[in-house]
Amino acid sequence: MWGRLIAALALVAGAPAVSREPAPDARPLLAITVDDLPAHGPLPPGRTRAQVVRALAAAFRREKVPVFGFFNASFGRSEPGWNDAVAAWRSAGLRLGNHTFGHVRLDAVGADAFLADTVANEAPLAAAAPAGSDWHWLRYPFLNEGSDPAVRDTVRRGLRGRGYRIAGVSMSFNDFAWQAAYAACLAGGDRPGAARLKRAFLADARTAALAARSARVPQILLLHAGAMDADVMPALLGLYRRLGFRFVSLERASADPYWAAATDLSRSGPTPAPISAALTGPGPGCATGGTP
Repeated sequence: MWGRLIAALALVAGAPAVSREPAPDARPLLAITVDDLPAHGPLPPGRTRAQVVRALAAAFRREKVPVFGFFNASFGRSEPGWNDAVAAWRSAGLRLGNHTFGHVRLDAVGADAFLADTVANEAPLAAAAPAGSDWHWLRYPFLNEGSDPAVRDTVRRGLRGRGYRIAGVSMSFNDFAWQAAYAACLAGGDRPGAARLKRAFLADARTAALAARSARVPQILLLHAGAMDADVMPALLGLYRRLGFRFVSLERASADPYWAAATDLSRSGPTPAPISAALTGPGPGCATGGTP
């Protein structure tokens, strides 16, 4: 008996060690970005910009999402509580990048004016961003990087000289188009209408996510700092988790070669366009429309 036990122990001692390294995480990557901070779209009655920002920040904090916001210093500046809304994002420790001072469209204003508006946003952005964070990321308003290659390349050279990288977008479901309808439903006391909008919002989000996921590249999602997004965000983040996405930083997603034109501005660009999906939009009821 003892002989057999000693022999067995000897075999175990001589056996090769079993690797305990974790298996690679194959879940698709998703970086979430939020445009038009600190004020996007109309507010429902009784809501403030700071409440919207706090609700967004709380949802991201619960799900441990390393979200990246994009700041327009002119947005909502005349509204009461603008400073409170800016402070709410900063106090949550969430990152901020440049979305230009006045949300200008490059094709409408030209290269020189676009770069000047970007620079005009830098001082308030540096004050609004968490201390020590790198805010040298630009999100083009309207995702308009310039239809004229010469204009586009002039802007890219100017941005590169100031140390910027571009925050691309691969996933979008036009969430901006829902804000006015949602606020109007709540203003009119149409709770069933608001609930319908939430369901349709999540349905379009799912459609866009499935289309993007099939592309098998790190995704960068475009959202906006509106009341609709704030109210639906917990359900939206849960949806992405159920679809298998792993939340990562903008830097992590952008490190993939797919986004090389966004992070290396010596290239001619543009960055990849959002992956198309068959969306239904907010549909009829209450009010519709909006701008990105």
